[in-house]
Amino acid sequence: MNNNLKAAIIDYGMGNLMSVLRSWQFIGAKARLISKPSELEKDDLILIFPGQGAISDTMKLLKSTGFDSLIRDWIASGRPFFGICLGLQALFEFSEEGGGVAGLGIFKGSVRKLKLPPQFKVPHMGWNNVEFICNKSLLKGISPKDQFYFVHSYYLDCAQPEIIFGSTEYGFQKFTSAISCGSLLATQFHPEKSQQKGLLLCKNFLDTAAAKL
Repeated sequence: MNNNLKAAIIDYGMGNLMSVLRSWQFIGAKARLISKPSELEKDDLILIFPGQGAISDTMKLLKSTGFDSLIRDWIASGRPFFGICLGLQALFEFSEEGGGVAGLGIFKGSVRKLKLPPQFKVPHMGWNNVEFICNKSLLKGISPKDQFYFVHSYYLDCAQPEIIFGSTEYGFQKFTSAISCGSLLATQFHPEKSQQKGLLLCKNFLDTAAAKL
């Protein structure tokens, strides 16, 4: 267990925070919530950005708290970062949600509304496959048949193919469902809601980050 490794989870007033907190504590991280950047500690290994709700509200809260600058600086430094759902979408340039919202602009791409035939429900909610690009350390113990849990009405149209780590198809719409870049991993699906395999993905990320210390 990695119970000496510290993980800071951004608490900006939205998101499935307690489930995320419990999942990282369960895999052995010394995880806690932080509500402002000044609460970050020097020995924090991983910064986790969970997201659930409207991106317009999310961006306003990130800017008002200063978490927008913290996230940019943290990722630019190459330190381990894990984004979930809106914590993936907000990393990009623009989202169609709410009439159009600028994201953090760390990566190139846009977030677009799922437009599907009527037999497919929006939001996309439930279990689905992820077609991962091979990364032996992150995917240890995870097979192509394993499914992960999604809840979203908007999808990532990523303009940087080199960072795409996983893709998913729903209603004839194929979209980027995970990105990986250096020590960063971000997913459209919710690992904390994806039972054993979701926890395993988080643990693999934690172990990979710890191995670089």
